[in-house]
Amino acid sequence: MDLENQQRVKDAAEKYGAENIIVILGASEAESAGLAAETVTAGDPTYAGPLAGVQLGLRVYHAVEPEVKEAVDPDVYDEQVGMMEMVLDVDAIVNEMTNIRSQYSKY
Repeated sequence: MDLENQQRVKDAAEKYGAENIIVILGASEAESAGLAAETVTAGDPTYAGPLAGVQLGLRVYHAVEPEVKEAVDPDVYDEQVGMMEMVLDVDAIVNEMTNIRSQYSKY
């Protein structure tokens, strides 16, 4: 997650309360999604950005996870995510995201 997006997430958590924020990721690989998820939950693991050492514990999901798919209008989901869902390793992404949430999410 780039430094600008880290700052946006940090600002939103401060403004609205971390308990009111859900981060939806769209990375194409489980490892990169996991790194971004770790950043918004446990803090930037590279210690380079605004979230370095900041444990927000945010709820974080990937766009292809069942919880997101069920919460979005099916036509919109199909138009925006459907093609991506067909080419990604959804199981690996879900496993990575579940692991990160179970370790670091507070909400």
